[in-house]
Amino acid sequence: MRRLMHRAFGGPEVLELVEAPDPQPGPGEVRVRVHAAALNPVDWKIFSGTAAATSRGLEPPLGVGNDVAGVVDAVGDGVTSLRVGDRVLGSARARAMQDRTVVDLAQEALVPIPDGLDDVRASCLVVAGRTAWAGVEALAVGGDDTLLVNGASGGVGVLAVQLARLRGARVLGTASERKHDRLRAYGVEPVAYGDGLADRLRALGGVDAVFETHGTEGIDAGLELGVPAARMIGIATKGHAGVVGVPMDLGRTGAGLAELAALAADGTLDVPIAGVVPLERAVEAYRELMGGHVHGKLVVDLLAD
Repeated sequence: MRRLMHRAFGGPEVLELVEAPDPQPGPGEVRVRVHAAALNPVDWKIFSGTAAATSRGLEPPLGVGNDVAGVVDAVGDGVTSLRVGDRVLGSARARAMQDRTVVDLAQEALVPIPDGLDDVRASCLVVAGRTAWAGVEALAVGGDDTLLVNGASGGVGVLAVQLARLRGARVLGTASERKHDRLRAYGVEPVAYGDGLADRLRALGGVDAVFETHGTEGIDAGLELGVPAARMIGIATKGHAGVVGVPMDLGRTGAGLAELAALAADGTLDVPIAGVVPLERAVEAYRELMGGHVHGKLVVDLLAD
């Protein structure tokens, strides 16, 4: 099989596509023929050797990626929850960008893909979807709340704004001006990011809660507007001004994945795709992701020629 991997930490230049033996599932494990694998910022933070790798005890040589969608093509002893031929989505930390991957069901989550949901969109729900879901749940926003999502057009933000709107919240979302129309289509009130954000939010009546998906600008504006730290949540910037991070282990829980998949399958949740590339162009896709300003998700299609 083909496998994207790295033998040392570094930038995208350390990634290489190699031929490797097909992995075999052991007891409690299943093997997935990967059809699609979505990219996440944590992927490049791992292969770059940041705390995202060291905190997980990950050292090269390693594979790449986490989010997979595909079909179970082999099961190990003792597995009764899944069968060969089942369509699934879930986590395979550092083993996603390869034709076949083995998942230990006691350690990582796999859930069925419902009819009506294609593999590309399904693969986008694992990290970004669960992060958006868990953040909105933790903030407990409802019909009386105005929520600020900083970075509303990114992979997490674009899902978070929709989930918050489904709860009845008024949502303000920061994004570059060229992305404002897309946010309006979700019922979100777009706001320009940058200097003076707190003043722009104050002119719109202020906010009750903040979901920070990028940097600290949203948290700082929330503090200026008097939003308590308990009603703000962050991802990469958790701990800033006492704000907590998203409360979950994305690799080990399937909670919320099935619900997200159902919402995406029936069209309630839009999963915007920024681009789809074959495995041979995965390094290019990571370079694009690392450059920032990607609207929606980048996905590798492992069935593409």
